[in-house]
Amino acid sequence: MTTVRDDRSHQRFVFGNDGALGELAYEVDGDRMFLLHTEVDDALRGQGVAGQLVTAAIARAVEDGLTVVPWCPYARRWLRQHPDVAGTVAVDWATPPPNTAR
Repeated sequence: MTTVRDDRSHQRFVFGNDGALGELAYEVDGDRMFLLHTEVDDALRGQGVAGQLVTAAIARAVEDGLTVVPWCPYARRWLRQHPDVAGTVAVDWATPPPNTAR
């Protein structure tokens, strides 16, 4: 059974060997965890892998007392659709992502 693990040295939650099947990239800055990007292998889409990644991020945030800032569109949508999970942690819905246009 494949599980999600927190690859803290690369700031990502991974599903599968080295994130080959899925990953959620994040950054921790002080007491905030910024959820940046979720990606899942096409073969696993629709099977709940991305939701498992977000759930793992929330568990880490709860454990470490972090506020979650969901900049990743998938994570943001998932958290809105799962208020039972989102309600277990402080979520900053208002802080916009940095302007990535160059």
